[in-house]
Amino acid sequence: MSHQPSTMRAGGFRALPMIASGEVVRARVVAVDRDGLRQRDDWVVVEEPLEIRAGGVGQTPVSVAVTMRTPGRDFELAVGFLRAEGLIESRDRIAAVDAVDSGLSLLENRPCNVVQVVVTGTFDGSALKRNFMATSSCGLCGKSTLDQVEARCGPVAPGPVVTDSVIVGLPRALRAAQKAFDRTGGLHAAGLFDAEGRLLAIREDVGRHNAVDKLIGRALLDDLLPLEGHILLVSGRTSFEILQKAAVAGVPIVASVSAPSSLAVSTADRLGITLIGFLRGSSFNVYSHPGRIRED
Repeated sequence: MSHQPSTMRAGGFRALPMIASGEVVRARVVAVDRDGLRQRDDWVVVEEPLEIRAGGVGQTPVSVAVTMRTPGRDFELAVGFLRAEGLIESRDRIAAVDAVDSGLSLLENRPCNVVQVVVTGTFDGSALKRNFMATSSCGLCGKSTLDQVEARCGPVAPGPVVTDSVIVGLPRALRAAQKAFDRTGGLHAAGLFDAEGRLLAIREDVGRHNAVDKLIGRALLDDLLPLEGHILLVSGRTSFEILQKAAVAGVPIVASVSAPSSLAVSTADRLGITLIGFLRGSSFNVYSHPGRIRED
């Protein structure tokens, strides 16, 4: 690898190659510091489109959504997405999940993923209306109304009461398990914990809502829903959509290392979810239903 300074051109630095490698890609970058310009290898997170198709047995599958995601755990993502959108209710409704290669990706001409979910009975996707592709940061883009989303969620079960010491230990456990983040610094994570603070599962993705869908999909495939005795921790901020997905999965406690939105707070209050934000060090804020948190 050359460490010689790159040549500055009018249009910026010259194009440098990217080498694909699973969830991350190796990129040749130009580092600028006090010693000047030099080329070096770095890692960046992969972002590629996933098309989700669904249909009943004997039906022609229809395209439900295209989302930008980090490849990996795509079956979980597809199933979790369909569950969060209210298009499948239980594990019994899933007849098959298959991968279909279609077209080329935007990166190194690798096959673009299509996941097809076959459900028992007849599949009706008319309740979900997306008008354009969802980006990695916005899973709700194209929804016809927010009322469609809220109508699917009833209040969660009472759930566990946990100590403040359990809560403050969650980010450390999540961060220790973020292998792809260590390489790129550019991935969101969602972790599922039990009431004693043990990390049961973690998923990383360029989109935080995708990471949550992957967790929900895994739980659905393992027939573990609803997740009444669990805690969901997400990196980054907490949006309305994260709360909606947690409610569909039956998660009673949702925590984040960053801020919640106003709609997330009101949704958590309405759906009976304990919402925790700014979980950093030994402190945090509880925005709704604080009765599930007790002092240690």
